[in-house]
Amino acid sequence: MSVRKLKPITPGQRFRVVNGFDAITTDKPEKSLIAPIKKSGGRNSQGKMTMRYKGGGHKRRYRIIDFKRDKHGVPATVASIEYDPNRTAFIALLNYQDGEKRYVIAQNGLQVDQNIVSDAETAAPNIGNAMPLSAVPLGTVISCIELRPGQGAVMARSAGAFAQLVAKEGKYATIKLPSGEIRRVLVTCMATIGAISNSDHQLIVSGKAGRSRWLGRRPRTRPVVMNPVDHPMGGGEGKSSGGHPRSRKGIPAKGYRTRSKTKASNKYIVERRKK
Repeated sequence: MSVRKLKPITPGQRFRVVNGFDAITTDKPEKSLIAPIKKSGGRNSQGKMTMRYKGGGHKRRYRIIDFKRDKHGVPATVASIEYDPNRTAFIALLNYQDGEKRYVIAQNGLQVDQNIVSDAETAAPNIGNAMPLSAVPLGTVISCIELRPGQGAVMARSAGAFAQLVAKEGKYATIKLPSGEIRRVLVTCMATIGAISNSDHQLIVSGKAGRSRWLGRRPRTRPVVMNPVDHPMGGGEGKSSGGHPRSRKGIPAKGYRTRSKTKASNKYIVERRKK
């Protein structure tokens, strides 16, 4: 894992920091595991814009990722570590012994030709192995965690993210999530050992507005320059514009809790995330 700082031969490259892609082993995806992506430009089925600041961007193809890791007891060999334009983390192509191929999210330190497996009985707590939380030793760094058994990984999936198994009590395991939240999850939920790859993603500097356009992001209008009809922070003359930071619908942006007090899953949260 490394980043490269470019020489300022153009204005757009003066502050640009790019990924070194040291871990990437191939630039060609597995054809049987890609699907087309249709761009919406932020429009719904009626053609009306329902999401602002979206549109354009480079053409992409979706890599079909195995988030469930439900091929139990069948060893797999890591064939390659690849770049995925649809996520911040790198992905790994697995060749299973029965001939099947699947993509999974790559963990930090995963190597080509390494053998990994998804199982409770035969799997050791090594990087890349998936197992239920009941089989994971306490204090282990984990990622790609299920919230409900069989749902597939939903937590700790982005570049550099990881959680930690803190305790196990009865049918529940207590994990500390990347946000700082401490939460109880059923011990039958699957998790993968190790932190997510591409931890240097946070150091990348795009350097110019054009790179945001390549990613499909259109220019964003600041609320303070809007009119009062468009945003609560709009309007005003001279220095009197602005007001308290809030969303377009009037919800305060800093320190205001929006989570429902009657949400059913509140009982599973031991400690809320830090502000």
